[in-house]
Amino acid sequence: MHTFSISIGLSNVRSLFPGFLISALIALAAQFISEHYGAPAMLMALLFGIALSFLSDDPHCETGIAFSARSVLRFGVALLGMRISFNMAADLGWAIVCLVIGGVIATILFGLLIARLFGHGSRFAFLSAGSVAICGASAAMAISAILPRDDRTEERLVFTVVGVTILSTFAMIVYPILADALGYDAKTAGIFLGATIHDVAQVVGAGFSISEDTGDVATVVKLIRVAMLAPVILVASIIIRRVSMTDQDSAKRPPLIPAFVAAFAILVALNSFGFFPSSLTTLAAEISRWALLTAIAAVGMKTALKEVINVGLPAISLLVVETTFIGCLTVAALYWMV
Repeated sequence: MHTFSISIGLSNVRSLFPGFLISALIALAAQFISEHYGAPAMLMALLFGIALSFLSDDPHCETGIAFSARSVLRFGVALLGMRISFNMAADLGWAIVCLVIGGVIATILFGLLIARLFGHGSRFAFLSAGSVAICGASAAMAISAILPRDDRTEERLVFTVVGVTILSTFAMIVYPILADALGYDAKTAGIFLGATIHDVAQVVGAGFSISEDTGDVATVVKLIRVAMLAPVILVASIIIRRVSMTDQDSAKRPPLIPAFVAAFAILVALNSFGFFPSSLTTLAAEISRWALLTAIAAVGMKTALKEVINVGLPAISLLVVETTFIGCLTVAALYWMV
């Protein structure tokens, strides 16, 4: 019996390995391009994956690609929790924390309210607004993991990741110039950049392009936005369970708290009480980044470029409007607070 169980386990590993290996190799290639030519690694992984989308139909790779797009993704999101602690909020002051949290909530509600004007339903509205409000591509992948799946799930996710990454890269270049034009000091500029730019990497790039102090503040503010991932997904899971799943048997409903969200919250709590040495949190951040790169490569392989293009101009417009909203809201709040 024991030998039989081992053989089944080895068989599962063999079925997962080819697809997982290809996803990991794409992640490596994307990181190489990012380090040597400055292109966003997440965007490169996604585009390389789309270029190899034919592999998702290969029976040898299909299982591993699906595993990477789902399980490796959730593992990477959960590990993000080790980068965050409650002390970050205390260091900034609760007024700034309320500004950041309020911006996240307001942007998500704004996206849900205006999405129908652009011809989109609540799924794409929540996906796009959540990615803009919280942490770009990482948030988009985490939110997509809890939304009810349909035949357009991958297409919406890929489009959102591409859109927020491009907008975030644009903001990394333009927002430091805007912060200077608005007369912000180092701390205020850091708050502005951390509260408005979508992806963590671009926040770091924009912040440290101004000064070290600005970069430190921007990074902390951004990680507070990342911390909002768990409560936002928890609330969304409850709503999806009660509204979208009312016509299904309770046994088929998604869990009230997805396991990866619970793991994220537990790791945040443990890190806040100093359970992890700095070397371990640094290692976890690196593993998380590689896991998310591997996952987005797999998502790209599961998507046809033609389907992404079909999302159309209204979706682009919605992302731009949501990005503009959180930017203007933050500038207005800082005007009254500073």
